[in-house]
Amino acid sequence: MYRRANELFPGFEEYRIETPDINFAVLTAGSGSVILLLHGYPETRSAWHRFAPVLAKTYTVVVPDLPGYGESRVTGNSRGMGSKRRMAKSLREMMLALGHRRYAVVGHDRGGRVAYRMALDFPETVTALVSVTVVPIPEMWEGASKAFGMGAWHWFMMAQPAPLPETLMAADPRFLVDLTLGKMAENIERINPLALEDYRLAFDNPDVRHAMCEDYRAGATTDETDDLADRMSDRKIEVPVLLFWEKDRLYGGGREPLDIWADWASKVQGKGIGGGHLLPETAASEMLEELLPFLEKAIDVPGQ
Repeated sequence: MYRRANELFPGFEEYRIETPDINFAVLTAGSGSVILLLHGYPETRSAWHRFAPVLAKTYTVVVPDLPGYGESRVTGNSRGMGSKRRMAKSLREMMLALGHRRYAVVGHDRGGRVAYRMALDFPETVTALVSVTVVPIPEMWEGASKAFGMGAWHWFMMAQPAPLPETLMAADPRFLVDLTLGKMAENIERINPLALEDYRLAFDNPDVRHAMCEDYRAGATTDETDDLADRMSDRKIEVPVLLFWEKDRLYGGGREPLDIWADWASKVQGKGIGGGHLLPETAASEMLEELLPFLEKAIDVPGQ
Protein backbone atom coordinates (compact mmCIF):
# COMPACT_ATOMS: atom_id res chain seq x y z
CA MET A 1 0.00 0.00 0.00
CA TYR A 2 1.48 3.34 -1.04
CA ARG A 3 -0.70 5.30 1.35
CA ARG A 4 0.89 6.66 4.54
CA ALA A 5 -1.91 5.33 6.75
CA ASN A 6 0.22 4.81 9.86
CA GLU A 7 1.42 8.40 9.89
CA LEU A 8 -1.87 10.05 8.91
CA PHE A 9 -4.25 7.70 10.77
CA PRO A 10 -2.48 6.30 13.85
CA GLY A 11 -4.31 3.35 15.38
CA PHE A 12 -6.57 2.76 12.37
CA GLU A 13 -6.95 -0.65 10.75
CA GLU A 14 -7.15 -1.05 6.98
CA TYR A 15 -9.64 -3.37 5.30
CA ARG A 16 -10.63 -4.41 1.80
CA ILE A 17 -14.41 -4.78 1.62
CA GLU A 18 -16.05 -6.45 -1.38
CA THR A 19 -19.52 -5.35 -2.45
CA PRO A 20 -21.33 -6.42 -5.64
CA ASP A 21 -19.80 -3.50 -7.61
CA ILE A 22 -16.88 -2.11 -5.59
CA ASN A 23 -13.74 -3.36 -3.85
CA PHE A 24 -13.44 -0.73 -1.12
CA ALA A 25 -10.25 0.45 0.57
CA VAL A 26 -11.33 1.55 4.02
CA LEU A 27 -9.79 2.56 7.35
CA THR A 28 -11.59 2.24 10.68
CA ALA A 29 -10.94 2.76 14.38
CA GLY A 30 -12.71 3.66 17.62
CA SER A 31 -15.86 2.47 19.35
CA GLY A 32 -19.40 3.66 19.98
CA SER A 33 -21.78 5.34 17.54
CA VAL A 34 -20.58 5.28 13.96
CA ILE A 35 -19.45 8.12 11.69
CA LEU A 36 -18.76 7.68 7.97
CA LEU A 37 -16.37 10.23 6.43
CA LEU A 38 -16.55 10.80 2.65
CA HIS A 39 -13.89 12.83 0.82
CA GLY A 40 -14.11 14.92 -2.34
CA TYR A 41 -12.37 15.56 -5.67
CA PRO A 42 -9.46 15.23 -6.39
CA GLU A 43 -8.60 13.65 -3.07
CA THR A 44 -8.65 10.32 -1.25
CA ARG A 45 -9.58 9.22 2.27
CA SER A 46 -6.36 10.95 3.39
CA ALA A 47 -8.35 14.21 3.32
CA TRP A 48 -9.74 13.29 6.75
CA HIS A 49 -6.40 12.86 8.53
CA ARG A 50 -7.05 15.86 10.80
CA PHE A 51 -10.56 14.64 11.72
CA ALA A 52 -10.57 10.87 11.95
CA PRO A 53 -8.11 10.42 14.88
CA VAL A 54 -9.98 13.07 16.91
CA LEU A 55 -13.40 11.54 16.24
CA ALA A 56 -12.13 8.02 16.96
CA LYS A 57 -11.60 8.99 20.60
CA THR A 58 -15.39 9.03 21.02
CA TYR A 59 -16.90 7.27 18.00
CA THR A 60 -16.38 4.41 15.60
CA VAL A 61 -14.96 6.11 12.50
CA VAL A 62 -15.05 4.65 8.98
CA VAL A 63 -12.97 6.32 6.25
CA PRO A 64 -13.20 4.81 2.74
CA ASP A 65 -11.96 5.92 -0.63
CA LEU A 66 -15.03 6.77 -2.70
CA PRO A 67 -15.91 4.25 -5.44
CA GLY A 68 -13.30 4.54 -8.18
CA TYR A 69 -11.17 7.02 -6.20
CA GLY A 70 -7.93 6.28 -4.37
CA GLU A 71 -7.65 2.51 -4.02
CA SER A 72 -11.39 1.66 -4.17
CA ARG A 73 -11.91 -0.15 -7.45
CA VAL A 74 -15.04 -0.67 -9.53
CA THR A 75 -15.40 -4.44 -10.08
CA GLY A 76 -18.94 -4.60 -11.47
CA ASN A 77 -20.51 -2.90 -14.45
CA SER A 78 -18.73 0.44 -14.80
CA ARG A 79 -21.48 2.06 -16.84
CA GLY A 80 -22.92 4.96 -14.84
CA MET A 81 -20.58 4.29 -11.93
CA GLY A 82 -20.43 8.00 -11.09
CA SER A 83 -24.08 8.14 -10.06
CA LYS A 84 -24.39 9.36 -6.47
CA ARG A 85 -27.34 7.02 -6.02
CA ARG A 86 -25.15 4.10 -7.06
CA MET A 87 -22.26 5.27 -4.86
CA ALA A 88 -24.61 5.66 -1.90
CA LYS A 89 -25.93 2.14 -2.39
CA SER A 90 -22.43 0.66 -2.61
CA LEU A 91 -21.29 2.53 0.49
CA ARG A 92 -24.33 1.28 2.39
CA GLU A 93 -23.40 -2.27 1.34
CA MET A 94 -19.85 -1.65 2.57
CA MET A 95 -21.12 -0.40 5.92
CA LEU A 96 -23.41 -3.41 6.32
CA ALA A 97 -20.42 -5.68 5.60
CA LEU A 98 -18.62 -3.94 8.47
CA GLY A 99 -21.66 -4.52 10.71
CA HIS A 100 -22.93 -0.92 10.77
CA ARG A 101 -26.63 -0.31 10.16
CA ARG A 102 -27.00 3.27 11.43
CA TYR A 103 -24.47 6.05 11.30
CA ALA A 104 -23.86 9.74 10.78
CA VAL A 105 -22.38 10.77 7.42
CA VAL A 106 -19.91 13.63 6.97
CA GLY A 107 -19.22 14.49 3.34
CA HIS A 108 -17.04 17.08 1.65
CA ASP A 109 -17.33 18.15 -1.98
CA ARG A 110 -18.23 15.07 -4.11
CA GLY A 111 -18.48 13.05 -0.92
CA GLY A 112 -21.00 15.62 0.30
CA ARG A 113 -23.18 14.84 -2.72
CA VAL A 114 -23.02 11.13 -1.96
CA ALA A 115 -23.80 11.92 1.68
CA TYR A 116 -27.04 13.80 1.03
CA ARG A 117 -28.10 11.15 -1.47
CA MET A 118 -27.59 8.53 1.27
CA ALA A 119 -29.75 10.58 3.62
CA LEU A 120 -32.50 10.84 1.00
CA ASP A 121 -32.42 7.24 -0.21
CA PHE A 122 -31.73 5.50 3.12
CA PRO A 123 -33.42 7.58 5.83
CA GLU A 124 -33.53 4.55 8.12
CA THR A 125 -29.72 4.38 7.99
CA VAL A 126 -28.43 7.96 8.32
CA THR A 127 -28.69 9.45 11.82
CA ALA A 128 -27.21 12.87 10.98
CA LEU A 129 -25.74 14.62 7.96
CA VAL A 130 -22.80 17.01 7.78
CA SER A 131 -22.35 18.70 4.40
CA VAL A 132 -19.12 20.56 3.66
CA THR A 133 -18.96 23.16 0.82
CA VAL A 134 -21.90 21.59 -1.03
CA VAL A 135 -25.39 22.58 -2.09
CA PRO A 136 -27.63 20.24 -4.13
CA ILE A 137 -26.82 19.84 -7.81
CA PRO A 138 -29.93 21.55 -9.28
CA GLU A 139 -29.12 24.75 -7.41
CA MET A 140 -25.52 24.57 -8.59
CA TRP A 141 -26.49 24.28 -12.26
CA GLU A 142 -29.27 26.85 -11.98
CA GLY A 143 -26.85 29.31 -10.46
CA ALA A 144 -24.07 28.66 -12.97
CA SER A 145 -22.63 31.85 -14.45
CA LYS A 146 -19.57 33.09 -16.27
CA ALA A 147 -17.77 33.45 -12.93
CA PHE A 148 -18.75 29.92 -11.93
CA GLY A 149 -17.60 28.50 -15.26
CA MET A 150 -14.27 30.30 -15.12
CA GLY A 151 -13.63 29.16 -11.56
CA ALA A 152 -15.09 25.65 -11.70
CA TRP A 153 -14.21 24.82 -15.29
CA HIS A 154 -13.71 21.13 -14.40
CA TRP A 155 -17.49 20.76 -13.87
CA PHE A 156 -17.91 21.30 -17.62
CA MET A 157 -14.71 19.74 -18.98
CA MET A 158 -14.89 16.52 -16.98
CA ALA A 159 -18.57 16.04 -17.81
CA GLN A 160 -17.78 15.77 -21.54
CA PRO A 161 -18.18 12.34 -23.17
CA ALA A 162 -15.25 9.92 -22.97
CA PRO A 163 -12.50 9.90 -23.97
CA LEU A 164 -12.12 13.68 -24.37
CA PRO A 165 -11.44 14.71 -20.74
CA GLU A 166 -9.51 11.52 -19.97
CA THR A 167 -7.22 12.20 -22.94
CA LEU A 168 -6.63 15.82 -21.96
CA MET A 169 -5.99 14.93 -18.30
CA ALA A 170 -3.45 12.28 -19.27
CA ALA A 171 -1.14 14.89 -20.80
CA ASP A 172 0.23 16.05 -17.44
CA PRO A 173 -1.66 14.66 -14.43
CA ARG A 174 0.72 16.09 -11.82
CA PHE A 175 0.39 19.61 -13.21
CA LEU A 176 -3.40 19.34 -13.21
CA VAL A 177 -3.82 17.89 -9.72
CA ASP A 178 -1.38 20.39 -8.19
CA LEU A 179 -3.08 23.29 -9.96
CA THR A 180 -6.47 22.10 -8.73
CA LEU A 181 -5.43 21.47 -5.14
CA GLY A 182 -3.47 24.71 -4.90
CA LYS A 183 -6.48 26.70 -6.01
CA MET A 184 -8.87 24.84 -3.71
CA ALA A 185 -6.62 25.22 -0.66
CA GLU A 186 -5.64 28.79 -1.59
CA ASN A 187 -2.04 27.57 -1.22
CA ILE A 188 -0.84 24.05 -1.88
CA GLU A 189 1.59 24.30 1.04
CA ARG A 190 -1.41 24.22 3.40
CA ILE A 191 -1.91 20.55 2.49
CA ASN A 192 -0.08 17.92 4.54
CA PRO A 193 2.80 16.64 2.37
CA LEU A 194 1.89 12.99 3.01
CA ALA A 195 -1.72 13.58 2.00
CA LEU A 196 -0.62 15.61 -1.02
CA GLU A 197 1.58 12.81 -2.28
CA ASP A 198 -1.31 10.39 -1.78
CA TYR A 199 -3.55 12.56 -3.98
CA ARG A 200 -0.84 12.79 -6.62
CA LEU A 201 -0.23 9.04 -6.70
CA ALA A 202 -3.95 8.31 -7.00
CA PHE A 203 -4.35 10.90 -9.75
CA ASP A 204 -1.51 9.26 -11.68
CA ASN A 205 -3.80 6.25 -12.24
CA PRO A 206 -5.88 6.52 -15.44
CA ASP A 207 -8.61 4.36 -13.89
CA VAL A 208 -8.98 6.89 -11.08
CA ARG A 209 -9.12 9.81 -13.48
CA HIS A 210 -11.78 7.98 -15.51
CA ALA A 211 -13.83 7.38 -12.34
CA MET A 212 -13.59 11.08 -11.51
CA CYS A 213 -14.87 11.97 -14.97
CA GLU A 214 -17.74 9.52 -14.55
CA ASP A 215 -18.53 11.27 -11.26
CA TYR A 216 -18.83 14.65 -13.03
CA ARG A 217 -20.71 13.16 -15.98
CA ALA A 218 -23.30 11.86 -13.54
CA GLY A 219 -23.46 15.31 -11.96
CA ALA A 220 -24.61 16.73 -15.30
CA THR A 221 -27.09 13.92 -16.02
CA THR A 222 -28.48 11.28 -13.67
CA ASP A 223 -27.63 13.08 -10.42
CA GLU A 224 -29.45 16.21 -11.53
CA THR A 225 -32.45 14.10 -12.63
CA ASP A 226 -32.57 12.30 -9.28
CA ASP A 227 -32.30 15.54 -7.32
CA LEU A 228 -34.95 17.30 -9.39
CA ALA A 229 -37.36 14.41 -8.82
CA ASP A 230 -36.87 14.75 -5.06
CA ARG A 231 -37.22 18.53 -5.16
CA MET A 232 -40.43 18.38 -7.19
CA SER A 233 -41.92 15.85 -4.77
CA ASP A 234 -40.86 18.02 -1.80
CA ARG A 235 -38.95 15.09 -0.35
CA LYS A 236 -36.84 16.29 2.57
CA ILE A 237 -34.03 15.10 4.81
CA GLU A 238 -35.49 14.74 8.30
CA VAL A 239 -32.33 14.08 10.34
CA PRO A 240 -30.30 16.98 11.77
CA VAL A 241 -28.08 18.68 9.18
CA LEU A 242 -24.92 20.69 9.84
CA LEU A 243 -23.49 22.79 7.02
CA PHE A 244 -20.06 24.26 6.47
CA TRP A 245 -19.46 26.56 3.52
CA GLU A 246 -16.76 28.83 2.19
CA LYS A 247 -17.09 32.13 4.01
CA ASP A 248 -18.25 35.09 1.90
CA ARG A 249 -19.21 32.84 -1.01
CA LEU A 250 -22.77 32.73 -2.33
CA TYR A 251 -24.05 29.54 -3.92
CA GLY A 252 -26.74 28.66 -6.42
CA GLY A 253 -27.21 32.05 -8.09
CA GLY A 254 -26.40 34.21 -5.10
CA ARG A 255 -28.40 32.51 -2.34
CA GLU A 256 -27.18 31.79 1.16
CA PRO A 257 -26.41 28.08 1.75
CA LEU A 258 -28.75 27.93 4.77
CA ASP A 259 -31.61 29.21 2.62
CA ILE A 260 -30.90 26.66 -0.11
CA TRP A 261 -30.69 23.76 2.31
CA ALA A 262 -33.88 24.82 4.09
CA ASP A 263 -35.66 23.65 0.92
CA TRP A 264 -34.09 20.22 1.30
CA ALA A 265 -33.93 19.51 5.04
CA SER A 266 -36.15 20.15 8.04
CA LYS A 267 -33.45 20.83 10.65
CA VAL A 268 -30.50 22.82 9.33
CA GLN A 269 -27.75 24.80 10.99
CA GLY A 270 -24.32 25.86 9.83
CA LYS A 271 -21.46 28.27 9.52
CA GLY A 272 -19.31 29.88 6.83
CA ILE A 273 -15.58 29.38 7.41
CA GLY A 274 -12.53 30.93 5.76
CA GLY A 275 -9.86 28.73 4.26
CA GLY A 276 -10.92 28.03 0.71
CA HIS A 277 -12.66 24.93 -0.56
CA LEU A 278 -10.61 22.28 1.25
CA LEU A 279 -11.92 23.15 4.71
CA PRO A 280 -11.24 19.68 6.23
CA GLU A 281 -7.55 20.36 5.62
CA THR A 282 -7.30 24.13 5.99
CA ALA A 283 -9.80 24.78 8.83
CA ALA A 284 -10.14 21.50 10.71
CA SER A 285 -9.92 23.02 14.19
CA GLU A 286 -12.69 25.54 13.53
CA MET A 287 -14.86 22.85 11.98
CA LEU A 288 -14.36 20.48 14.90
CA GLU A 289 -15.49 23.20 17.32
CA GLU A 290 -18.89 23.09 15.62
CA LEU A 291 -18.93 19.43 14.64
CA LEU A 292 -18.28 17.79 18.02
CA PRO A 293 -21.21 19.38 19.91
CA PHE A 294 -23.47 18.81 16.90
CA LEU A 295 -22.66 15.10 16.82
CA GLU A 296 -23.05 14.77 20.58
CA LYS A 297 -26.55 16.20 20.35
CA ALA A 298 -27.61 14.62 17.05
CA ILE A 299 -26.40 11.05 17.54
CA ASP A 300 -28.51 9.52 20.26
CA VAL A 301 -28.56 5.89 19.10
CA PRO A 302 -25.85 3.25 18.71
CA GLY A 303 -24.41 2.92 15.25
CA GLN A 304 -24.78 -0.84 15.12
